[in-house]
Amino acid sequence: MRIPDSNPTSRHIRARHRRWVYRVIVHPGEQQVARIETFVWIVTTFIIMMAATPPRALATPEASACGYLAGLIDKAPPGPLFLPSYPTVESGPLHRAAYLYDNAVAAIALVGCGERDKAGRIGAAILWAIDNDRTWHDGRLRNAYAAGVVASGSAKLPGWWDNTQNKWLEDRYQVGSDNGNVAWAMLALLSIDDVSASSRFRDGAARLGTWVAQWADTRGTGGFTGGTFGHEPTPDVRTWKSTEHNTDLAAAFGLLAARTGDSRWRDMATAAEHFVDTMWDPACACFAAGTAEDGVTRNPVLALDAQVWPLTALPGAAKKFASAITTAEQRMSVDKGFSYGEDRDGVWTEGTGQMALLLELLGRTEEAKSLVAVIESQRSPDGGFYATSVRGLPTGFMLDTDPAKPRLYFRLPHLGAASWAALAERGFNPFTATKRLP
Repeated sequence: MRIPDSNPTSRHIRARHRRWVYRVIVHPGEQQVARIETFVWIVTTFIIMMAATPPRALATPEASACGYLAGLIDKAPPGPLFLPSYPTVESGPLHRAAYLYDNAVAAIALVGCGERDKAGRIGAAILWAIDNDRTWHDGRLRNAYAAGVVASGSAKLPGWWDNTQNKWLEDRYQVGSDNGNVAWAMLALLSIDDVSASSRFRDGAARLGTWVAQWADTRGTGGFTGGTFGHEPTPDVRTWKSTEHNTDLAAAFGLLAARTGDSRWRDMATAAEHFVDTMWDPACACFAAGTAEDGVTRNPVLALDAQVWPLTALPGAAKKFASAITTAEQRMSVDKGFSYGEDRDGVWTEGTGQMALLLELLGRTEEAKSLVAVIESQRSPDGGFYATSVRGLPTGFMLDTDPAKPRLYFRLPHLGAASWAALAERGFNPFTATKRLP
């Protein structure tokens, strides 16, 4: 959730960037981690932050992850709200950037925590963004928005002032629209939805689903392509397909079908699920990350979320593809937790939370508890959670913009990590909005 590749760029400067900031590239058919392709900038920022960060002892590990998320909502002024993905970053592309995926997972986690009203504030911001884009009026969402309370006018996008160029810049990934991120927004709205009350969240999810439907693909084993990348009026179209994205869409369309009774959503869920099934490699006992731009050639990269999410989201997958857990344990475990991929240089907090939740839902409670303990060890001084245990965690990918530089996760407090910590803490499945597997 989620990663791409990018250089910060204004709407007038040529450059590339992908996915959420904590994923570094939207590799063909894959949402990698640390989406920020300003390598020098973020490393410099990291060093400055580490020098200014209070000792670990100031953290409050006794507070629950749910309590931490609820506190973020309580501290904000009233109204529809986007939370910052990296709250301690004070400048550059990540400053006050509220990634759609992070906020969607936070909203679902708050529902699991019993804080539906607080989750509703994020949901209301998502609905506002659908209706109030500065350019688009077709039901899409951007990959990121400016953090804060939504007041009036167009939904604000993140950006930063560059003193060298003397201009305001925007990141091309942040202003794009990944279908996987839109799927998570659908899941968030449907988690908040109360079938006995207003249908506005359900209706919003249906509008998003209608926009995603245009990306259904007939090449290879079908499924849905990646979405768009870059600025209006003519963003680039992503023709690769992601196992992770299609897992998200299968769950979102399936839940939408159940809530609305509309069979067209069930058909789309089936198409996405079929694509994921065909990404299974029996020889590896793992899922491929997706396809290349041709929509057919498999991307063989091993990514943890591409192994865990299908088992958590798709009916019968936890049994049918159970060996994916063994593969992850053998090839991606590190320091009693899990890394993003096979470069096991440190713990990926978010992914460790994903595996902890899956094991809890499978009844492997003691194993899940041990992973939760690892997650707790990644508390940041404010009570949140670091994205990783090391300064820079490799994903196994190189930057598209500079093939000499790796795509990394960075040790920064991260909303996505805190949200998955809360989901694991409560045993709440974001793909079903219940404490059960599908």
